Amino acid sequence: MNSIERFYATVERKPVDRPACWLGDPTLDAVPALCEFYGVPDINELKRVCGDDFYAVEIPYKSPTCSAIFAAFDWYMGGSNVDTEHRTLTADACFTECEDLDDVKAVNFPWPDPELYIDPERCRKLVDEAPKDKTIMGMLWAAHFQDVCAAFGMETCLMNMISEPEMVHYVDDHIVAFYLKAMEIFLEATKGKVHAMLIGDDVGSQRGLIISPKLVEEFVIPGAKKLIDLAHSYGVKIVYHSCGSIVDAIPLLIDAGVDVIHPIQAKAVGMDPANLKAKFDGKVSFCGGVDTQDLLPNGTPEQVQDKVRELREFFPTGLIISPSHEGLQADVPPRNIKALFDEATKIY
Repeated sequence: MNSIERFYATVERKPVDRPACWLGDPTLDAVPALCEFYGVPDINELKRVCGDDFYAVEIPYKSPTCSAIFAAFDWYMGGSNVDTEHRTLTADACFTECEDLDDVKAVNFPWPDPELYIDPERCRKLVDEAPKDKTIMGMLWAAHFQDVCAAFGMETCLMNMISEPEMVHYVDDHIVAFYLKAMEIFLEATKGKVHAMLIGDDVGSQRGLIISPKLVEEFVIPGAKKLIDLAHSYGVKIVYHSCGSIVDAIPLLIDAGVDVIHPIQAKAVGMDPANLKAKFDGKVSFCGGVDTQDLLPNGTPEQVQDKVRELREFFPTGLIISPSHEGLQADVPPRNIKALFDEATKIY
């Protein structure tokens, strides 16, 4: 099997020769040690030699206020480049003081138009640079729940979901419309070449959902479903991301049409492979499972291999084996990443 065949078989929970694997998107400070360990010049060559089945493409976005699509909204209306490294969901923002929908509209927020800031030709070029046998995954994120939290300030937003929901829906509808248009531009420009899109929102804490399943159903799922339906109309699979314990939201994500849930955050409550297997076997596929909170930074290569073997026993298919956070940190010894891939890519 090549990587594309392996990915589709995993999504459809059909037999695979060995698990599909994804290194994720290591942080910039993690890359040098990994490249030195593997003896390669850059991240693309690293992914090739370690056995990564994926080639991720960030949707190119450049506006006067930001250079990353996941930070496209200038909620502080400062007119300067949004700091993608230190931005927060909790600070007061342009809608914090709004008391009703009229107040929200009166802010006159300058909603960006992705058509102005996404170059279709650049999208095509980035996708065409991908190795022909790898699973190409567009990284849109489209974290509309997190964006709406940032638009009001998170505490205010969560209270408004209960007391003034029409304000939250109004802002969220505009955010979702932005991401839908961005996804359409990207998929239209790369038609037939992209296999998956990664979208998602962090709605989980270490112990459970940060909002109730009812609020997830009202404020997260409708926007997600629109994005999922659009991707599926292009024949593209959806990998849906949320950190934390989201076990109580997984039935909602399955109903919305999610193909792969990312990540299995290994130490979050209810996200252990045995529980996920018992509850959702045959209903959805997963990605993750190799703990980045303790095991990968502090464990031995032998312990990492033991965990991969355990995951393979629980999920002989239907699981993309990957670190449990896509943003691999510099505290993970490269030898443990090698142990992960060495064991995951074995043909038993």
